[in-house]
Amino acid sequence: MTSRKKSDEHSDDGRAELTAVQAALAAEHAAVYGYGVVGGRISRDRRTEAQAAYDAHRARRDALRREVLALGGTPEAAAAAYELPFPVPDPAAAARLAAELEDRLAAVYADLVRAGGRARRREAAAALREAAVRAVRWRGGGVAFPGLTERASAAAPSGSASASAGAL
Repeated sequence: MTSRKKSDEHSDDGRAELTAVQAALAAEHAAVYGYGVVGGRISRDRRTEAQAAYDAHRARRDALRREVLALGGTPEAAAAAYELPFPVPDPAAAARLAAELEDRLAAVYADLVRAGGRARRREAAAALREAAVRAVRWRGGGVAFPGLTERASAAAPSGSASASAGAL
C-alpha cells in the first residue's frame, strides 16, 4: 500500500509539473505576440534589444513545446491574438509593455521553479533571472523579489499561471 501511495504522489507531482510547464508555454506564446507589438512601436535605438528578447522568447517557447511533449502532454497552442494590458501608441508604452511581459513571465517561471523537478527547476530559475534582468533594462529599475508577486513592492499584478489565455 505504501508503494502505491508514493506512485500516486509522483503522478500528482508530474501533473503539477506539466501544468506549470504548460503555463510557461502559454506565457511564452503571449510574450512572442507582445514583443511583436513592442517591435512595431519601440524607438530605433532599442530595436536590437527588442529583437533579442523576441528571439529569446521564441527559443524558450519552442523548448517548452518539446518539454510538454516529453512529459506526455499536448502543447498548448498560441491564441490568434492577445489582449494588451494597455494601449501601446508610442515607444514609451512599448517599453512599459516589454517590462510588463517580463514581469508576467517571471511570475510564471517562479511557479515552475516551485513545481519542477531538479533539472527543470534550474532551467526555470535561469528563465526567471533572464526575465527579471530584461524587465530591469526595460523599466530602468527592479523589484526585490522578481516573480514573487506576494513579496514585490509594486502593487500591479504580474499575472500567473491561471491568467486567461487571451490576455498578456
